[in-house]
Order: sequence, then structure tokens, then C-alpha cells
Amino acid sequence: MTLRVTEGKQRGWAVLRVSGEMDLVTSPVLRQRVHDAVADGRHDIVLDLSGVLFCDSSGVGVLIATRRLMRSCQGRLRLILPAQGAVDGSHVNRVLGALGVRRLFDVYPDVSAAVDDESSSLSA
Repeated sequence: MTLRVTEGKQRGWAVLRVSGEMDLVTSPVLRQRVHDAVADGRHDIVLDLSGVLFCDSSGVGVLIATRRLMRSCQGRLRLILPAQGAVDGSHVNRVLGALGVRRLFDVYPDVSAAVDDESSSLSA
């Protein structure tokens, strides 16, 4: 399976919708798209990971590197993961939790909540 990244904009946020599998072969696609967005001056980024079916350590590495990049440019990063009650939950959420890095990210249930500055992130 491949990784697909589509970009949109909502309320001043760059929204990257990611679907497919994030692994050693495909995760550099996401890394490049994030770098392209930052190079274009977009420093508030939402990664909608609700369509990601599989994520290995290289995918997690890209997420952590993205967090680091956004912090270095005084930007903001927010992740979208399906609600805990969603069917099968979120694979990415489980992987981040198992590795103990979920708490590093601001996680929201959907794009509307993520781009709303009045909304609070979900607890780790």
C-alpha cells in the first residue's frame, strides 16, 4: 500500500490529510510535504491521520521530527486521530501510546476541533 497526502487550508491552518501506510518506504513522503508547507510559510499544521492504517517506527520518527520542526519555527502542530470509541480505534494512537510518545502531541478528534483555537486537545 502507498501513502497519500492531500493538502487543504482551514481557518489559517494547513491541513494535511494522510491515508495509507506510514512505513520506512512511504513516510519520507509525509516528511517532504511537511517541509514543503513550512518552506511556503505555513507554520500552523494539522496532520489528519485518521486514514492511516499502519504506522511503524519510521512513521513515528517523522511525526517526532515534524514536532521538532514546528517548534523550531515557532509553529503549531496538531494531530487528528479517531475518537477512542471509533471502530478499532486508531492504529497510530495505539502505536504512539505503546511507545510512550503520545503525550508529546496535541491530539484532536477532528479537523474542526483542531483549527478552533478555543478547543482543547484530548488528554494523553
